[in-house]
Order: sequence, then C-alpha cells, then structure tokens
Amino acid sequence: MSLIHLEGITKVYLTDEVETHALAGVHLDIRKGEYVSIAGPSGCGKSTLLSILGLLDTPTDGIYTLNGQPAQGLSLAERARIRNREIGFIFQSFNLIGDLTVQENVELPLTYRGLDAAARRKAVAEALEKVGMGHRASHLPSQLSGGQQQRVAVARALAGHPAVLLADEPTGNLDSRNGDAVMELLASLHKEGATIVMVTHDERFAGHASRTVHLFDGRVVEERVAEPVS
Repeated sequence: MSLIHLEGITKVYLTDEVETHALAGVHLDIRKGEYVSIAGPSGCGKSTLLSILGLLDTPTDGIYTLNGQPAQGLSLAERARIRNREIGFIFQSFNLIGDLTVQENVELPLTYRGLDAAARRKAVAEALEKVGMGHRASHLPSQLSGGQQQRVAVARALAGHPAVLLADEPTGNLDSRNGDAVMELLASLHKEGATIVMVTHDERFAGHASRTVHLFDGRVVEERVAEPVS
C-alpha cells in the first residue's frame, strides 16, 4: 500500500470571477522510503501540490490518502493533529523563531503532542546530532549561517519521527555550497529510510531523488526514475 495516494486531484482558485486551475487531475503514488522530487517551471502547481500533501490546503476534487487515512472531511483540528504527527516540513525560508534557541525551535512542535520534558529533550538531542548541529543547541537563529539554520529546520522536521518529510525548495535561500550540503543531508536521511517529497525548480537538485515527477500546467507530464548507482 502506498504511503501517499492521490487520485484525480484538482485545485481551482476563484478570484475576481477568474478561474485558475492550479492542479488538473493529478494521479500519484509514493511508497514508504521513496525520495521523490516534484519539478517543473514556476506556476506549474508544485507548491500547491505540496500544500495539499501537507494538509495545509484542500483539493477542489479528488482523493488523497495519507498512511491509509483519507484526508477528505477532516476537521481543522484533525488536520493539525495529523500534520504534527505524520508530516515534517522543511521550508525555503527556514521559519525559525528568532527569540527561541535552536533547542527550543526544534522542541516546539513536540510540546503540542503532550510529551514529557525528558522525552522531548531526548528527541531534540537525537535530531540535532543527526544533522550535525548538537553543538549549537543553545544558539539563537541569528547566530547561525543560512546553511546552519536550514539544518536546524531539518532537525525540527525530523524530531517527531514523521511518516514523510515535505521539503519546499529547501535550497532556495542558500548559496551553492550550503545548498549542496543540505542536499547531501537529505540523501543521507533517505538512505536511513526517510520518505521525502521535495519541490524544486532546479533540475540538478531534482536529480538527487530516486524518482522525479514533472508537472506542467497542473498536470503530471512525465515521471523519471533515477538510474541506480553502481
């Protein structure tokens, strides 16, 4: 069974009597442990698709099943609970809270689960060590480079052991060296078993994934599986 199943997903935005079809009949299955990149030009529907996968938006029509659970008809509270437990987000802009330390930023989503303090500290320490940022736990985001901030954002996404990591242009605000480092980090997490869905407009980074789904005008126009490394 697929971890993520999309069947006939459409998304239509109505503004000033203009209909914009962001997604048009998207069919997609992602298995546990896959690393999938969603590629395509600006305006093709990549971010809309990722928002639907992350339960941040709802489709106009179609079926979305995450980890065996239909997403249709969920209340706002149910969607928030599933996001907190099943989905790890990695954003282009890091989205760290400036007056919280690295440890506090990573710990924050775990507080909504009702975990006790000891369990939270253990999960945070493990996640920070995994991304090589354990030594920066007491620092504020302003004391970190962009690449380090993105590593903290990855740790925050990992700490709750989500079913899937959703990465939205994770290298978009980084220089090429830090961008390469973040991509290497995602590759190592995938090798350890993480399921990753990444949106990117950069073909070079899309090639890091084991499968690339190309969108154009809101439709899947091509899927390409990476050649196995010998």
